[in-house]
Amino acid sequence: MARFEVLGLDADRDLIRSLARRLAEGDPDAARIRAAVRQTVLSEPPGKGGILAALRRSPLVGADLNLARSRETGQRPAM
Repeated sequence: MARFEVLGLDADRDLIRSLARRLAEGDPDAARIRAAVRQTVLSEPPGKGGILAALRRSPLVGADLNLARSRETGQRPAM
């Protein structure tokens, strides 16, 4: 953690403090907020791996899912 001093409007004091608190949590929500602020403020295009990062944040990560499919081909012939 580091302490920062910034100059800004007095009306934005609570917003900046709450933003700093949320970013310091380091959870997936903080990462989402950080990416949105970075893209808005720095006008950076989203980086590579965004889809992979989103999948890794899924609540199904670590779930023991059976994703096997049957190997049937097409429809059965009509009789």
